[in-house]
Amino acid sequence: MNYYKKKLFATRCRTLLIGLSILLTGCQSIPKSPNLTGLVIEQEPLTDAHVQLIDANGKQLQTITDAYGRYEFPLAGITAPLLLSAVSEGNAEDCTKNSILRPICMAAVIEKINPNQHQIGNINPLTDRIVSDLAVAQGFIGPQQWVNSKKIGAFNPIQLHAAQNELRKGFKQALQLLDVRNSGSFNPATYPIQSDDKLIELFSLIHHNRNYDNNTGETGHTTLADISFRPIVGLMPQGAYEPFDLLRAQQELVQINNANRRIFIVGDSTSAVYEQLRFPRKGWGQAFEARFNQDSGIKVITGSRAGRSSRDFFNGRWFAQMEPLIRAGDYVFINHGHNDQNCDSSKPIRGAADVNNLCTYPNNSEGQPQFPNEQPELSFQHSLERYIKIARERGAIPVLFTPTTRIKNAQGQQTTPVVHSHVTKQNNKNGYLYTGDYTQTIKDTATANAVPLIDLEAASIQFVNGLAANEWKHYWLVVDPATNSFYANGAPGSIEAPDGTHFQKNGAEIIATLVAQEIKQNRELIDLGGGLK
Repeated sequence: MNYYKKKLFATRCRTLLIGLSILLTGCQSIPKSPNLTGLVIEQEPLTDAHVQLIDANGKQLQTITDAYGRYEFPLAGITAPLLLSAVSEGNAEDCTKNSILRPICMAAVIEKINPNQHQIGNINPLTDRIVSDLAVAQGFIGPQQWVNSKKIGAFNPIQLHAAQNELRKGFKQALQLLDVRNSGSFNPATYPIQSDDKLIELFSLIHHNRNYDNNTGETGHTTLADISFRPIVGLMPQGAYEPFDLLRAQQELVQINNANRRIFIVGDSTSAVYEQLRFPRKGWGQAFEARFNQDSGIKVITGSRAGRSSRDFFNGRWFAQMEPLIRAGDYVFINHGHNDQNCDSSKPIRGAADVNNLCTYPNNSEGQPQFPNEQPELSFQHSLERYIKIARERGAIPVLFTPTTRIKNAQGQQTTPVVHSHVTKQNNKNGYLYTGDYTQTIKDTATANAVPLIDLEAASIQFVNGLAANEWKHYWLVVDPATNSFYANGAPGSIEAPDGTHFQKNGAEIIATLVAQEIKQNRELIDLGGGLK
């Protein structure tokens, strides 16, 4: 029995146990008054999660989920609508933070209750996105800020129904294939999930998280991605989903679990997977698996996330989505450096938030880590070493990458010839605590930890400086709005506002090819290089 079948079998067994526990509870006693019961599930039911209920009058109840991820509240004296929330692997007060490892935090809304009937109130990634839409409509940054307000506030049923309809459209095909009853009116908060293991399988194929609000540094609106980290919803704080392809997700999970070796790409926007909405924007990670022979037995999993530094990628639970999949013999490609440079506290609006959440400091000129007193987690080297340590603990092989070059010449202009720019210099207002070289710090870290190094910055500099003037615009993100209206009206990455950091399809493929070439030339990666075309 392969891993996927084992996981599905275990999921179904767990579902049967949930249903059995409900049945036995009903046989043992007849409740004197109706109650609210629900399942708290992310990729699997969450045990010992803290659940909170807030009703229309501000009344609050709290409990903890059982071994099957279930909870129960009495409904006596409770007035709808209800705002439910759940926290797992941490404390509720940390749900808005990004400077420490964040808990799993989700919410749900129940519009109506019948005081004479039992009520279902599930909390899961789909309910969290619905709450996210409602929270943003009320002026909150994201769902957690609404939960933290401890009141329902200006609840608008029309906005709830709109958010539910967007979700149904995005998951229409999946709900139909899973034979979900009444899929046209499906409500993930009130659907009897405990009796339908197929829906539990759906949750096992979705990655849930909450975004980062640049200005405050708090968690923002909810994001959902499929098993291969392909975005479903989350670029916009409200609105349409990109259709979730259930069959593709099922097939890709099988491929991930059955691959001889997997490559996990841990990085930022330059290697990330993007929405169809933003095509031809692509990260090089999206194009990398195609560099391998079909019979190589290699599967590439790109969990990189736009805007994240090496520190925030961990604290924001982006790496937590990848870590359980890593096993002995896999490779972990660590490709951070762009956003670790966000250390300018004098930067208007978001400077303090960047330093608190994203910033890591490079080594000094002698190669020694730099960080404020008793805060070693703010060292770039120490941040990188956390990934190295986890990869090795799981029997995987870590590989460090320098970041891709920016289109920036020696004068800081967006033109060629480009130069090495991943450095910090003391500014006039003393906004940076430390100066140093991020690329050199990556090299220092590779040497100190005996980790293979891919100098992607040097390779990408050589490539772009070999092009004719302005030819870089065929590879970096410079899109004609006639090709995609997303880039109209001077949007970043358009002809009017060229983006010299990120890639379009051609550039992603070129960078992926450069990575493949560097691997082939690296003696420490001979085994991996053998599978490349």
